[in-house]
Amino acid sequence: MTDFAQLLSVVPVSDFDVSHAWYERLFARPADNVPMPGLLAEWRVADSGWVQVSLDAERAGHTMLNFAEDDLHGPRERLAAAGFEQEDVVEANRGVRLSAIVDPDGNRLTFIGGFREEYFGDEG
Repeated sequence: MTDFAQLLSVVPVSDFDVSHAWYERLFARPADNVPMPGLLAEWRVADSGWVQVSLDAERAGHTMLNFAEDDLHGPRERLAAAGFEQEDVVEANRGVRLSAIVDPDGNRLTFIGGFREEYFGDEG
């Protein structure tokens, strides 16, 4: 059971309007869908991957999302240009680099550069 049509990652937030605007700034565009105005907005972030921002104050601030790209430089430049405060880059291993930001509720979004689907045979 590994072939799903779509993956929906839900980010619970305590103030929908504040978070909706924050994620619009993050993704540099309006939500692709707002199926429940004031409660749920969603952005397609990959061919079959979505980020949903959902009003749920009880669960807000406890979510972690990872966004993987070939290189971390591009995402960091875009985040800086949009005024996001970023954590320092962490050099993981095997060429992987990480940097995170935190949304208004404390949900943590980590950007990964050098991500590969397989590491078998790599030194490090």
